[in-house]
Amino acid sequence: MRRFYSQVKEASYTRLCSTKNILTVNGQFPGPTIYAQTGDTIIVDVQNKGNQNITIHWHGVKMPRYPWSDGPEYITQCPIKPGGNFSQKIVLSDEEGTLWWHAHSEWSRATVHGAIIIYPKNGTTYPFLKPQAEVPLILGEWWKSDIQEVMEEFMENGGDPNNSDAFLINGQPGDLYSCSRPDTFKLTVEYGKIYLLRMINTVMNNILFFSVANHQITVVGTDGSYTKPLKTSYIAISPGQTIDFLLEANQKPNHYYMAARAYNSAPAVPFDTTTTTAIIQYEGNYRPSSPPPLPQLPAFNDTSAFTSFAGSLRSLASKDHPVNVPLKISTNLFFTLSINTLPCASNNTCEGPGGNRLSASVNNITLQTTPIDILEAYYRQINGIYGTDFPEFPPLAFNYTAASLPVELRTPRRATEVRMIQYNSMVELVFQGTNLVAGVDHPMHLHGYSFYVVGWGIGNFDKDKDPKNYNLVDPPLQNTFAVPKNGWAAIRFKADNPERKKDISYLTNLSGESEKLHIFNANLDEPDNFNGAIEGCIGVFHLAHPVDLTRKESKKIVTKIVAEGTIGILKDSLNSKTVKSVFNKHVFHK
Repeated sequence: MRRFYSQVKEASYTRLCSTKNILTVNGQFPGPTIYAQTGDTIIVDVQNKGNQNITIHWHGVKMPRYPWSDGPEYITQCPIKPGGNFSQKIVLSDEEGTLWWHAHSEWSRATVHGAIIIYPKNGTTYPFLKPQAEVPLILGEWWKSDIQEVMEEFMENGGDPNNSDAFLINGQPGDLYSCSRPDTFKLTVEYGKIYLLRMINTVMNNILFFSVANHQITVVGTDGSYTKPLKTSYIAISPGQTIDFLLEANQKPNHYYMAARAYNSAPAVPFDTTTTTAIIQYEGNYRPSSPPPLPQLPAFNDTSAFTSFAGSLRSLASKDHPVNVPLKISTNLFFTLSINTLPCASNNTCEGPGGNRLSASVNNITLQTTPIDILEAYYRQINGIYGTDFPEFPPLAFNYTAASLPVELRTPRRATEVRMIQYNSMVELVFQGTNLVAGVDHPMHLHGYSFYVVGWGIGNFDKDKDPKNYNLVDPPLQNTFAVPKNGWAAIRFKADNPERKKDISYLTNLSGESEKLHIFNANLDEPDNFNGAIEGCIGVFHLAHPVDLTRKESKKIVTKIVAEGTIGILKDSLNSKTVKSVFNKHVFHK
């Protein structure tokens, strides 16, 4: 078992000629890298010394039978309040490659994030030549304004968030921005050697194009899974996605820029048009060109470049890394992804169409937040927190990608709904983008599972024709991908991770609100250390040993908290008898 200490705290950082405080882990930006091996169990002791609630999510970790520490705020757990502590258990299974961790509370992940590098088990090796060195490449972004203020502003006005002022490579904007050249990230390479670069897109909303001047690169993995080697001159990487690639230092010794900038398929949607750079510098005695050569990135709106790269990824499909695509489907789901509008608060005008506020939906449902986390409500059998009638198909079928759609279709239903599916079901889920309000790419992430992307296309999904073209031989195994603008994507997975929720993290740049769908499917392991309703949901409800409480007892206590809106304070290690006594003596107080 490996153990790490993470202290969430503010730290002062200077970028783009100005200094501000940002939320960090251990004072580092990007945060510290977690190193592990396939199958490890990791304990991360999180201490929140910041000024806001926080949770940490382990992006791409399946957490088999143990969702308690997965991190989504109000879903698997309530946030850790300022001054609070929480030990999170991370259970690795078959993941191998690059994943990442990040805050899962509001917009904190803009600065609270870092890499997770998972090495092969002892006695096994990479399915490619051993690299000379391995280097994390974290693509991020920077606002001159305070992140919390950026979020609060667009949540209040109901419009788009302000664009970032810079993109970053390993925390630095690069030479093309003011006051940034001295700190540009540099990677020193030796001619003839091969390097493994582990790239993560931590940007809030944007798909990014990435390239290295004068070099071909070879993609060998994505989202903690190996791929067939893919030689390419550029990469298109979605928010939340990871891509591992090999760089062979085979060019004339010099300095070469690597660069990244946004891909944007929606001309009506504003975005950061700047370009971030870092430098590949060869060892040796030579006079480098000034400035270094820049790579030729695809155009901002080059949809064919995006779809060509995404469509070229293939699973390795080897003896040691086989493909297990579900072939006999028992559960079919069809989810529309839309930008919507909701009425603005009374007597106010918002910045969305018609003076409304922008929202997002899945099957016309947008998330209604809950007073306690959904997983606790499920486990403790507490009624009234969520419903179970999330639709398998859209409530209303229409021409989803038509150029013009009726205004009345724009308003979603606000609710907290889950979808129950049978354990071990073979699931096919088709995501369909719509042109409501504005067609955009929809980055999607599935918690608790990796899935096979078996097909995708532009336009409306045709259930009779499109499945005939599915790749059921070697589709890429991913946990994050982008549904193309006004298009569709089909994924398949086996629902064999008990009690995991499908958390569709809707990362759309038009959305002031996000929609998360949760799918429960079986029993789960008992938590080792359970923070129930930590203050920030409804109160403090800290049980170090929750198994001391029966489900009936805990249901009674939490139901009372929910009903009365009280704040429950339970000290560590209380047994059920003490809890009853505390409860009867009204330690729960307003």
